[in-house]
Parts: sequence; C-alpha cells; structure tokens
Amino acid sequence: MKKTIISSILTCASVFTFAQDATKPATPDVKFPEFKKNLNEDGSHYIKFTTVAQFWSRYSDLNPGTKINGQSTEPFDIGIRRLRFSVFSQLTDRVFFYAQFGQNNFNYTSTLQAGSFVHDAVGEYKVMKNGTFTLGTGLTGWSGLTRFSAPAVGSILGVDAPLYQQATNNVTDQFLRKLSIYAKGQIGKIDYRFAISKPTLAGNALQPNADINAKNATFNTLSSKIQTQGYVSYQFFDKENNTLCYTAGTYHGKKKILNLGAGFISQNRANWIYGDAIKKDTVYSNMLLLGTDVFMEIPLSEKRNAVTAYVAYTNYQMGKNYIRNVGVMNPIPAGQPNNTGTLNSNGVGAPMVGTGNTLFAQFGYKFKDNLLPNNGSLQPYASIQYSKYDALKDAMQVYEAGINWLINGTHNSKITLGYQSRPIYTKDTNGEWVNSSRKGMAVLQYQVSF
Repeated sequence: MKKTIISSILTCASVFTFAQDATKPATPDVKFPEFKKNLNEDGSHYIKFTTVAQFWSRYSDLNPGTKINGQSTEPFDIGIRRLRFSVFSQLTDRVFFYAQFGQNNFNYTSTLQAGSFVHDAVGEYKVMKNGTFTLGTGLTGWSGLTRFSAPAVGSILGVDAPLYQQATNNVTDQFLRKLSIYAKGQIGKIDYRFAISKPTLAGNALQPNADINAKNATFNTLSSKIQTQGYVSYQFFDKENNTLCYTAGTYHGKKKILNLGAGFISQNRANWIYGDAIKKDTVYSNMLLLGTDVFMEIPLSEKRNAVTAYVAYTNYQMGKNYIRNVGVMNPIPAGQPNNTGTLNSNGVGAPMVGTGNTLFAQFGYKFKDNLLPNNGSLQPYASIQYSKYDALKDAMQVYEAGINWLINGTHNSKITLGYQSRPIYTKDTNGEWVNSSRKGMAVLQYQVSF
C-alpha cells in the first residue's frame, strides 16, 4: 500500500511537470493579476487584497499504535494546509491597516463548518515618515526570537516552515499571533521589531495543555503575565520590505540577501511544575527564549539561478523538562487517548519544542529561469532540525528534503514534493525517552497565491 501511494504521488508530479506544451517558445514569468485599488494619483495610498491556498495530498507512516476512536486508520489523507484572505491598506501617509482571515489544517477528521478565524487585525501609525519608527497594535505576528517565528507562508522554501520557532503556537497565542503593542522600523541597514504582548490563557489552548505534575513543566493555566519580545537584523545587501511582519523563505534569485539576526521572548511565571510529587507544591518558572540566525540568498547569474541558505540557533528555557509534540495537520484529532506507548502519541507528531538547544539548517538551490521551456523552473531543498532537549535522552532530529516546481517561475502557482523523517521516542529500562525508531511522511502540495 505504501509503495503504491508514493508511486502514485510521483507519477502525478511527473504528469503535472510535462502537462504543458514544452515546444512553445520560452516566455517570461507569468504575472498573476494584482487586486489593488489606488486611493490617490501616485499610488502611495491604496487598498489591496491577497489570497494564498495550500492543498496537501499526503501519505504518512503513522506513529506506532495510532488509533482514532479505537480503530486503526488510513495513512493517506487530503487536506487544506492553509487558506488565507488578506486586506491591507495605506490609508494616509502615516496610517496603515492590515487584516487576515482564513483556516488552517482542514482534513477528514476536522469538525465540519468550523475552523475559520481571524489571523491578524492590525492598525499602525508611522511616527517617523521615513519609516525609522512605526507604532502599531492588534492581533499580530510582530514578535521576537527568529526570522521564521513569523514566516511568509506564500514563500516558504520547503513544504512547511521550521515550526519549532513558533514556540508557543496555539498554547498562549493564536497560530503565532499575539495581542500586542509593537514598534518596528529600519534605520540604515538595521531592521528591528519590539513588542509587548498579553498572551492568551494556556487553559484555552487549541490542544489540551498537560496537567501540572512533578516531572515535566507545563504552561501556567491560571494567569498570564505580560510578554516582551524583540528581533533585530543587520541587512548587508538588499533591504527587505517590512510592510508586514512576515519574512520570506526565498526570493527565487530576485534579491541579494545576507541578514544576521538575533532575538528574544521573555515572560515571567509562564510555566509551572510540582516541586514535590507528594506535597504538590507549585513552583513557577520564567520563560526565556533566545535565538540567533543567518539568512542568505545569492543570485548566481542574470538567469536568476540562486543559492538559498538559513541557519538558526535557539535556546529555550520553558521550565524543567518541558516538551511538546508538533504534528502538522495531524490526521488524528486532539483528545484521542495516548495508548501508543510512545512520547509522540497518535498521528504524525514528534517532540519538536522543549527546554534545551536547537540547531536548524536549511539549503536550497533554484535552477535558472525557464529551466523547463515555458514551464518554469525547479528548486530542490533540504533541512535538518537537531535539538538537545532536557526531557529526552537522545537528540531529536528531523530531516526533510524535496523539490519545488515553480510553474510560472514564482510562488503564485507551484507544486512541492517533500519527504520528512521524524524520530519515535519510547522509554528505555531506566525510564528515559530514547529514539527507538523513525517514521516518514510524504507530501505533495499545490499552492496558488495572488
């Protein structure tokens, strides 16, 4: 069954690749229409609408013992990974508004006619008209830590972003967005963002927060202290646009980028644990997340073949032995009992976030424009997450590799075929979590954005 599904996915990808007439003369990038209305003569005031949709067909080696409603489940699924509708408007020289609405992770186990929500709702005022200092507020992704704490989902290099960098995703924020007051700007080659946020209560998390215990710290569900955060980068070559908080995964050789960044997220009394299992005395701990990273994209010729590379180091302090699984568009709904005998639990999850250190590296190469005559270009990529978390005896390693087919030379219409390998953790004779095996996941994604 597994070989049949993977063979079908590869066949579909091949059919897509050569579906158009390759004998036609070469053409430049096809530009999708822009839904923009200028509000003044020079276009500096405007209102603009954008959309991105990502559709997944996937085969997963499900975690050992996975069951849904007590029954074994089919490893193949189809889903909508993301569907977003955005509107942003520069209303005056100083006043800007942005809102985003949509849905994530809709598949066959999702609750019907539910799930769409507001991702962003932001109003900001440009204090300095030259863009060196802007203040804003709302539900927003202007946050700290690292470049891909707020990724631009339409330009992700791989099938998905390095989600471990969204450390509190759906625990004390709404898919990385937080209710915040923020400051942003660019001063020369320095780009900065700082924010104070009011995290949502962990007791309202989309997935149930683990109960307080004496072994692993969890998030404090009774109160929510103010969170402070920031991220600063030095842009050696081309400047990146900072109209929105989201950062690009690749520019397809259209920019020359070398950025060095560093950031943090801090919150008092964010986590708790019992100091003694019998006395059940609550011990609170502060959360401190630190990160530094380098992003590079270098065009190699006028034909826009380019190298893209990203390296990040993070240190997470989230309380003693804090650990959390991340399972993208998990085919097993939250709340199913973990009778698997693994730390990973049901589905496709792996312990990707925890107290400890992580090194992440990603590399991609875009071939020249029009590599496939009249059919765009190709962009293979690979990445690794290597984490040493306090709760795990063995290092947590996730590998991913794949290829983008940029049908029109851009992200507007693209097909990505990717494969991810994740570790499975079981207890050894000493009761410690060790990497006992690995499982894989193959994804065929089609993206449309405009």
